[in-house]
Amino acid sequence: MISTKICVAGCGHWGKNLVRTFSSLGSLAALYDPNIEGAHALAEKYPGTRTLNTWPEVLQDPETTAVAIASPAEYHFELTMAALRAGKHVFVEKPLALEWEDGAEMVDLARERNRILMVGHLLQYHPAVVQLKQLIREGVLGRLEYIYSNRLSMGKIRREENALWSFAPHDISVILALVGQMPMQVAATGGAYLQPNIADVTVSNLLFDRGTRAHIFVSWLHPYKEQRLVVIGSKQMAVFEDTQPDRKLMLFDKHIELKNGALEALRPQGTVVECEPGEPLLLECRHFLDCVEHHRQPMTPGEEGVRVLQVLQACQRSLQLSGEPVQVQHLRQKVMAL
Repeated sequence: MISTKICVAGCGHWGKNLVRTFSSLGSLAALYDPNIEGAHALAEKYPGTRTLNTWPEVLQDPETTAVAIASPAEYHFELTMAALRAGKHVFVEKPLALEWEDGAEMVDLARERNRILMVGHLLQYHPAVVQLKQLIREGVLGRLEYIYSNRLSMGKIRREENALWSFAPHDISVILALVGQMPMQVAATGGAYLQPNIADVTVSNLLFDRGTRAHIFVSWLHPYKEQRLVVIGSKQMAVFEDTQPDRKLMLFDKHIELKNGALEALRPQGTVVECEPGEPLLLECRHFLDCVEHHRQPMTPGEEGVRVLQVLQACQRSLQLSGEPVQVQHLRQKVMAL
């Protein structure tokens, strides 16, 4: 029986998904959104759910022990800090904040108040990604050589953030977890075609000190949806493709032979990797509740959100410098083990 009661703060496009999910887990207690009428209308779909009309009401509400924040990213720092000071546990959607220094302050306050702070990096909870991390941990792929991630679609086009900040946090989060360290250097390029100074397309390249390289291609100006992560190891290769219903995770042999003095790559044979069933958002929300109930460290704690912010900001800096490499040695740190 779950005793944690949640107030979802932010009832927009993604907040509605959190409302639905926490309700299905029996933990939804209240909603808050500056659009009070919209919050009331949504609450009516979930019997027993209250609507809190102001943010101070949320902070003072004795029935809710945790807050799930799905507001625009520019408000994450302010809302999270206030919730932590009020003694609430906090789940906050990506990105954790807009500046990694703000994220670090959020982490410090959560530690000081002995509260759970978890960031919503949804891909980390996808069963196929969980299985991929297991394969890497077991050495099935061998030494990681190269990773690339494509996250492409037509819309939703945003005005408050570019495609890098909107799409790439999930991919950066997963890549850091797979490699197990921060990159030494990043370089990012992109183009703004619909709105001035808001990149619709970006390509970010990450270099790690073990020689592993990764690139992340994101766009909301693409004729079809693609969500694909390819991991090349010294032994085998893996492909995670979320748009494929029956083969989300594939493992490929890697056969390179020397014939007549030249290297020849044989056509790889793919094998479907079975994954545990489960909706990523449901698994993520259940994980947060479990961490609060048993006071456990989340798989994506605030510290992990800070690391992703550090990489995002380095990529943004490179983007502003027209692709000039940005050294991030000073940001390197050990990443949580797989």
